[in-house]
Amino acid sequence: MLKSGREHSTIPNHVILMTLAFIAFMPIAILFMNAFKTTAEIGRNPLGMPSEWHYENFTEAWEVGRYGTILRNSVVITGGTIVGTLILAGSGAYALARLKLRGGDLLTFYFLVGTSVPAQLFIVPLFIMWRNFGLINTQLGLIIIYCGLSSPFATYLLRSYMVSLPEEFMEAARVDGATNWHIFRHIIMPLSWPGFVTAALVVGLSSWNEFLFAVTFLTDPSLKPISTGLFAFQSRYSRDWGLTNAGAVIMILPIIILFLILQRRFVEGLTQGGLKA
Repeated sequence: MLKSGREHSTIPNHVILMTLAFIAFMPIAILFMNAFKTTAEIGRNPLGMPSEWHYENFTEAWEVGRYGTILRNSVVITGGTIVGTLILAGSGAYALARLKLRGGDLLTFYFLVGTSVPAQLFIVPLFIMWRNFGLINTQLGLIIIYCGLSSPFATYLLRSYMVSLPEEFMEAARVDGATNWHIFRHIIMPLSWPGFVTAALVVGLSSWNEFLFAVTFLTDPSLKPISTGLFAFQSRYSRDWGLTNAGAVIMILPIIILFLILQRRFVEGLTQGGLKA
């Protein structure tokens, strides 16, 4: 009886989880189904299966949207953002977690507040600064912006992960004459790599999908990232929704594959970082 009671007690949890999974999965499923339809069929039947599978939508979307170019641009921008952010956030997190800086708690609180400030507040003064520095319409300028936007969260996450690492390892290394750089390189980073993987995934996802700064600071079509690619399917008075859905699938597919491969590491790093805060 006790075992049966325990089994029945988990039913509401499973119902809630299945409901949430259904809510999260259905928009993606509808997107994939509509990617094989024409615009007219989407208008007639937006939620059902395609009556005829138009596989050519993907090839046409790839050519019209210039996905070969914008996909390469997004890889460069996202990769540069991940590398720059991890260098800045990793160094800052180590300093806040292990070097006992004066005012370190205040800086940690500042980074936490920085994660909640809307980026739209400073887009106009930032555009003026970037114009004066000659960084408008350059991928480097956009990477610097993304690093600045992502560093507060990444620093707070990595600091939360590093703060409870065993102090004995660092003390033993200092006794042997190791510098702070050697401690960070050979002790902190290997022990904190799940946190770095989590930060890289979060930063990469946000920079891959970011639209506002990309469309504002990049005007050359040859430099635009994939988040702006859906503009190619819009004319003055209409939009090809079949190609739009196919282009959206091309955009999100690399992220879905990457997340499925690294989901265990992502959840591990995120939960451990949260518990160690």
